[in-house]
Amino acid sequence: MTTRLPVQAVATALFSVSPERVFDAFLSTEMVGKFMFGPQLRDEEIVSLSNEPWEGGSFSYLVRRDGQLINHIGKYVEIAYPRRLVFTWQVEEEGADSSDVIIEIAPIIDGCELTLTHEMSRKWGSFVEQSRIAWGKMLDKLTEIL
Repeated sequence: MTTRLPVQAVATALFSVSPERVFDAFLSTEMVGKFMFGPQLRDEEIVSLSNEPWEGGSFSYLVRRDGQLINHIGKYVEIAYPRRLVFTWQVEEEGADSSDVIIEIAPIIDGCELTLTHEMSRKWGSFVEQSRIAWGKMLDKLTEIL
């Protein structure tokens, strides 16, 4: 039974802005294009970013990386503004697995603390550290621009 439990990549960040501003950044395609994707983060071109930021809504973040189109897709599972956001995450390709991303934001004296947990199938265990580093870079970029 334990082989069915997911593996987790966890990244945290401290922000000197309100939980609402941090939460809003994850639902704004304009902001997603500044901290999650694009040439300011890695060698890639943003082709299109679209989302339906409500529970049950979906998103598509299409980029060109190394000459290849990569579409990051998912659905919003839970939106508990401004404290908790849960969405599925996968790269659109045949046979690709979906994983879950859980974002929890807690207010602190001068801002907030964000904890991002990426839960993946156990078969992706060797990818956990790479995922943690990638999310960490995105959160670092978000702290810079907020």
